Amino acid sequence: MTSPFFNLYSHGFARVAVAVPDCKVADPVYNARRTIALAEQAAAGGAVLVAFPELGLSAYSCEDLFQQRALLDAAQDALQRVLEASLRIPAALIVGMPLKVEHQLYNCAVVVSAGHIMGVVPKSYLPNYSEFYEARQFSSADCAVTRRTRLLGQDVDFGSHLLFEISNIPDLRFHVEICEDVWVPIPPSSFAALAGATVLVNLSASNIVVGKSGYRHQLVSQQSARCLAAYLYSSAGDGESTTDLAWDGQALICENGELLAESERFTQGGHVIYADVDLERLSRERFHQTTFGQSVRRHADEVRRFEVVSFDVQLPQDRPLPLQRRVARFPYVPANAEQRELRCREVYNIQVMALVQRLSSSGLKKVVIGVSGGLDSTHALLVCAKAMDKLGLPRTNILAYTMPGFATSSRTLVQAHQLMTQVGCSAQEIDIRPSCEQMLKDLGHPYSRGEPVYDITFENVQAGERTNHLFRLANHHGAIVIGTGDLSELALGWCTYGVGDHMSHYNVNASVPKTLITHLVRWVAESGSLELKQPEVLIHILETEISPELVPGASDGEPGQRTQDFIGPYELQDFNLYYILRYGFTPAKVAFLAHSAWHDRDAGHWPDGLHGAHNQYSLPQIKKNLGIFVYRFFKTSQFKRSCVPNAPKVGTGGSLSPRGDWRAPSDGEATVWLQDLERIPDLEG
Repeated sequence: MTSPFFNLYSHGFARVAVAVPDCKVADPVYNARRTIALAEQAAAGGAVLVAFPELGLSAYSCEDLFQQRALLDAAQDALQRVLEASLRIPAALIVGMPLKVEHQLYNCAVVVSAGHIMGVVPKSYLPNYSEFYEARQFSSADCAVTRRTRLLGQDVDFGSHLLFEISNIPDLRFHVEICEDVWVPIPPSSFAALAGATVLVNLSASNIVVGKSGYRHQLVSQQSARCLAAYLYSSAGDGESTTDLAWDGQALICENGELLAESERFTQGGHVIYADVDLERLSRERFHQTTFGQSVRRHADEVRRFEVVSFDVQLPQDRPLPLQRRVARFPYVPANAEQRELRCREVYNIQVMALVQRLSSSGLKKVVIGVSGGLDSTHALLVCAKAMDKLGLPRTNILAYTMPGFATSSRTLVQAHQLMTQVGCSAQEIDIRPSCEQMLKDLGHPYSRGEPVYDITFENVQAGERTNHLFRLANHHGAIVIGTGDLSELALGWCTYGVGDHMSHYNVNASVPKTLITHLVRWVAESGSLELKQPEVLIHILETEISPELVPGASDGEPGQRTQDFIGPYELQDFNLYYILRYGFTPAKVAFLAHSAWHDRDAGHWPDGLHGAHNQYSLPQIKKNLGIFVYRFFKTSQFKRSCVPNAPKVGTGGSLSPRGDWRAPSDGEATVWLQDLERIPDLEG
């Protein structure tokens, strides 16, 4: 039997769909048949919620035909067909139709599931301007005098106050509004979201004119973002009357401001779009953003109007159901080249201007920095150089020191000198080996007696000596020490505490993950944003194996330590960091997302130029490295993060400063995360 791990419904997701059938005006029998066909298609694809266009069972463009009883009766007959079909369709269907209730005609959305009408929602706002004349035929939801009605032999809830909850899917509560309802200053869905609706559905007809498609994008995206919700939007397509209007059949699904799915417009025949909505993410965002709760309190009277209708839907859990949404392999680095360039430019400027402010406020004009010839110190030096340019100070005010130790390779030493020369800073070399040998001798360490013992003390003596030199050099020259360690290393505790690379006066890299630093350095090299004599040195540094160079290797060309052999691939650990820090997901869900992103070498059709994009990781590899991350992040590293130096936060992906995004006990346990890790299968599905 297939493990439930490989099914999206086991991880807080739900597959939803928007269907746009072709229609015939005033032919409900035909429209019901096309609606049922697309509903079956959507359910077969794993969707549990399917939204159709406004007045889809009759067609929207019937105009005064809505006043004809024959059409109204035929629409109910069409609904009966949909109702009967829903007995074999394991999904909640939302269809549009005209409906007479208490002597008034309403433009309605009807929610149907498993042969039952779960509720009827009338349209609240009726447009009566430009090409719209809805108030000529229909009454607004505010005109309703009843909250219950009889429909096809069933007593059903009626009104705009209804919320629908699929109770066997955690956090799936949806609200339905109709077309114009989302175009008004305060849509009904805004209050519905405050009342707990995580999925907002709009049954729209919406004729097309030039520019309207783009505005729909903005409208739907922004409503989903403000409400911290998913938003499903339909519009009428092929078959509507073109007496005076045209139709494009646009369907959209957004989640918290992000477009997940969109239909092709101006197509003949019907079509369905799907999206896998992350309900857990939406719920988490709401309790994380405390002003959401404050809004609930402020609008309590509106929120209390809503009533919840609960029902179950048969879930497609009898088979593997992988995600259809694209999961970014590099959540900190946009895959799109243009967006990546913008991201790098913005992050770099945040870092630079933060350092400019720190130097301006301190009254100091010099900085001290250690340059190893590796990635992090390279980028920090580039930030310092730009800051000096901004301040109108010479780059020689950057006092840069490369400090070779027992395992420094000739490659990184040469690169450090080349880099300092290209930047034009004040460059010096200090050999820390004599002072390290003295300390090891004072400690009685076996190395001082000629024994090749390369333990943690041996390593940290070197890291400590470097930092000790930098702080005393800063005292001597009236400068501040610039830290170089990145967010990834801070998350994994890959730094020497206190008098080591953990400490500085100001750290420009502390909230920038390693995967992003890689692209920042490449961006500086390629964009010309910083004047360098020969930027090619940056490319050579990018091609260098990442190593702390604290333990001697077999040869000068082979490092004794490869960082990623100890802590795992940075591209995976940055992925883990993002989803655990930003969203608080369990290890099992993070592994499911990582498997979706990384198990297929060609998944996502990543463009060339995004380093590591075509790598591949199996589920066992993902589980192993996630275990390393969980243990180091939750069990062994927090004490280092509880007292980090000042540093600018650069992204919503998080900062680990206790003054920023992350406050945690230094003596916490990793037990519950390690236990959850065991939910991850040891084999591929």
